Amino acid sequence: MITAIKACIFDVFGTVVDWRTSVSRDLAAFTATKGITGIDWLKFSDAWRKQYRPSMDEVRSRRRDWTILDELHLESLVKLLGEFGVTGLSEADILHMSHAWRRLDPWPDSVPGLTRLKTRFIIAPCSNGNIALIVNMAKYAGLPWDCVLGAEPARAYKPDPEAYLASCRMLDLKPSQVLMVAAHNGDLRAAKAQGLGTVFVPRLTEHGPHQQIDVVPDPSCVDIVAVSFTELATKLGC
Repeated sequence: MITAIKACIFDVFGTVVDWRTSVSRDLAAFTATKGITGIDWLKFSDAWRKQYRPSMDEVRSRRRDWTILDELHLESLVKLLGEFGVTGLSEADILHMSHAWRRLDPWPDSVPGLTRLKTRFIIAPCSNGNIALIVNMAKYAGLPWDCVLGAEPARAYKPDPEAYLASCRMLDLKPSQVLMVAAHNGDLRAAKAQGLGTVFVPRLTEHGPHQQIDVVPDPSCVDIVAVSFTELATKLGC
């Protein structure tokens, strides 16, 4: 299978970058400059992430028009600020906070692993993040993508089939020539159903130290398991 692979596409949130630690750190540092204290920003970040799927499902179900993730993040943030009792912020402050998702730190193996994989394969995100979000994140984190694929180019949120198939088409590749890399079995299950090869890279602290989901790969949908991007690069001959 490996000899036929021309591209590796990646889930980003949780797989390439550590969203939980990064978002909570960013929000805590910014709000401290505004004199806001006493908020558990890890708890806030978890609550924000819980809005992720329901907000996208509104778009996926066609109950609302196509809306990019930056806008969905902003809407969820405004709601949560009210729930957590955070006041006294300007519109510019809230917009800055919503862009915390553009300032996420990569896992330690992400940049070196991607850099090695790039020597042999096309590498690109296949993320639900919109183009501006993913490009700004790449600049911040030093992610060496060849291009940006995923939800906004496809106008489809994962796990809709079009999110994966459009990424393959845009690279002029068959699904069998593309590996989907993710830390989430559900993402890989959806990609596998469309004919892509799949790689599971566990991120055992994505949801905190007591994570209970996506700890082990689902053998029904995973072709390759690697503990890191650097191990994946070795397995793929990079």
